[in-house]
Amino acid sequence: MPADPAQTHVAVTYDHTAPLVACRFDPAGRYVFAGAQDNKVLRWDLASGAKVELAAHDSWVFSFAFSKDAATLITAGYDGRLIWWATAADQPVPVRTIDAHRGWIRAVVTSPDGQFLATCGDDLLVKLWRLEDGTLVREFPGHLRYVFNVAFHPDGKHLVSSDLVARFIQWELETGKLVREFPIAALTKYDEGFRADYGGAHDMSFSLDGKRLLASGITNVTNAFAGVGNPIVVEIDWETGKEAITHLTKAKLNGVAWGSLYHPDGFIAAAIGGQAGGHLFFWKPDAADEFHSLSLGSPARDLSLHPDGLRLATPHHDSKLRISLMGPKQS
Repeated sequence: MPADPAQTHVAVTYDHTAPLVACRFDPAGRYVFAGAQDNKVLRWDLASGAKVELAAHDSWVFSFAFSKDAATLITAGYDGRLIWWATAADQPVPVRTIDAHRGWIRAVVTSPDGQFLATCGDDLLVKLWRLEDGTLVREFPGHLRYVFNVAFHPDGKHLVSSDLVARFIQWELETGKLVREFPIAALTKYDEGFRADYGGAHDMSFSLDGKRLLASGITNVTNAFAGVGNPIVVEIDWETGKEAITHLTKAKLNGVAWGSLYHPDGFIAAAIGGQAGGHLFFWKPDAADEFHSLSLGSPARDLSLHPDGLRLATPHHDSKLRISLMGPKQS
């Protein structure tokens, strides 16, 4: 059954005792994981609703990655550590812990072939690791500001990273060579009043054919201290490194597009959180304005698509994780 964004509704809500900041479905579609502001990782069984807590980080966990067979979960924390877990263990305990970065790890992703992990963080570095044993393969130095996000190109030969001032760098995996760099000005702003840069790609992913790169965040920033600005999702033409189309909200909401993705059925979805609350937005790739949106109440901080293509997970400031179904309500 194809997804129908126009019928999207919150189908299930899971509760915790602290605000949630990140989430991911596992590739097998059995669980949804979330990172919380009490430093815990939560795992909910989608069939039973049972919750298990994973405790080992000394900070918030803002990013997750999985082995290709879904048997292994890797969590990345603001404590600079990567931790390996058995995804389906009754009471998960750390299998491997690595001090990966000095300062925050902003993102961790798995390569298309499942052999590698890429990470980035506040030490201005991008790093490549072997997923199987946590061995460091190489570092990619070159950013001058905090590195916010990283993504593997579907060709399996290149990596792209982006920093606070929306400077994107393409890297060659085999050699570590810096291939090119390009800016996306709409994703960052220098606030003259607070003398601070604000923005960056809070989420980043490729289209299945690798021809476009999706990056989301905030634009039109008027107050860096309070994070006042409008959500933005930018489609970047990979060949040219230029903006192909920019997606905004017709109501000019105040907030950040924390998570975004290309859906296999040919549309774009994003989760928004900020002073305007939480929302799901949907765009067609060739249209600047959304064709549908859904209010979620509390600000959302991430977005994950279930392997069935029908369910979206969003973690919220009100300590709830919401599962929205893109289809008719079930009796």
